[in-house]
Amino acid sequence: MVKSCWKPSVEGEDGEGSGKVDGLLWHKDLGNHLYGDFSMAVVQANSSLEDRSQLESGPFTCNNDNMGPQGTVIGVYDGHGGYEASQFVTDNLFSNLKRLAGEEGGMAESVIKKAYRATDEGFLSMVKRKWMSKPEIASTGTCCLVGIICNGMIYIANSGDSRAVLGRMERATKEVVAIQLSAEHNVNIETVRDEVRSKHPFDSQIVVLKHQVWRVKGLIQVSRSIGDAYLKKAEFNREPLPLRFRLAESFFKPILSCEPSIATQKLHPDDHFLIFASDGLWEHLSNQEAVNMVNNNPRNGIARRLVKAAMKEAAKKREMKLADLEKIEAGARRHFHDDITVVVVFLNPKLTDNNSPWGSPLSIKAGWPANP
Repeated sequence: MVKSCWKPSVEGEDGEGSGKVDGLLWHKDLGNHLYGDFSMAVVQANSSLEDRSQLESGPFTCNNDNMGPQGTVIGVYDGHGGYEASQFVTDNLFSNLKRLAGEEGGMAESVIKKAYRATDEGFLSMVKRKWMSKPEIASTGTCCLVGIICNGMIYIANSGDSRAVLGRMERATKEVVAIQLSAEHNVNIETVRDEVRSKHPFDSQIVVLKHQVWRVKGLIQVSRSIGDAYLKKAEFNREPLPLRFRLAESFFKPILSCEPSIATQKLHPDDHFLIFASDGLWEHLSNQEAVNMVNNNPRNGIARRLVKAAMKEAAKKREMKLADLEKIEAGARRHFHDDITVVVVFLNPKLTDNNSPWGSPLSIKAGWPANP
């Protein structure tokens, strides 16, 4: 068995436990949140797990005032270049959301955008403090997908290429269909390339096709992220940053943005569940395939089932059996699939409009390094 280099953290679950570790796979098969059940799983492929995820349910205040606004918040953070940025987001984004929601009297798109900005600025400040001792964290960043359920509404915010998909029953056919709620920011999508070019009209090399993959400045596929200081502030585009990340020329405005795309909608009684996942899942499963799997299988362990299905597809593409893929150690595993994080959130329509005070708040985090 491969020793896992990370561990989860759970608070306020009344002894439900923090999930289980099985080699490189961590899973919390079933838990309860304010509006129903949830299931979480993450499998490591990189030499150090770069994905992070979290779910909190309870008051939207920092002082645990159970009489204030309440809700469930889900975060999936797909890190790149290391885990420092995704870990920083795990430690800071939700508290920024709570603080700003308190200041502005509730949840709103403006609150979410300010929380993303504050978290990004906080990370860039940390990069500046550690610049001489640990310059490589300037090239660390993370995609950032957040879902917020409160007052019968759902807010989906995304920077990067993770994805949130809703499973909704169509009354006419009784089928549960997949509805993608998140916009993605990956320059392999033509409209995203056009957006980046429009923001940098005087840079003919702002997006470059390299080894059949489009990349911003030939370096990174996503156009929005938290972190990636070396592509946001020119002061980090120099020594001692490793040469492979340095641009030949300086720049005068940020190349990447942390600004999330936000979708807001009222929850409908036919909205059955939400799937939040890093792109490691969507590389191997379509939206409808994932929704069908959730709809046609028991809730208990469904996130783990989705992760295993993606791994099975990854193995099939290399003409391997899943059992053989699972024997490959972290680091080498990245040649077969990415870190994969999945959070499935079930919605009970009898509870989604309920704003009455609730019991103990819940906080669960997956992808916690053993020695941060």
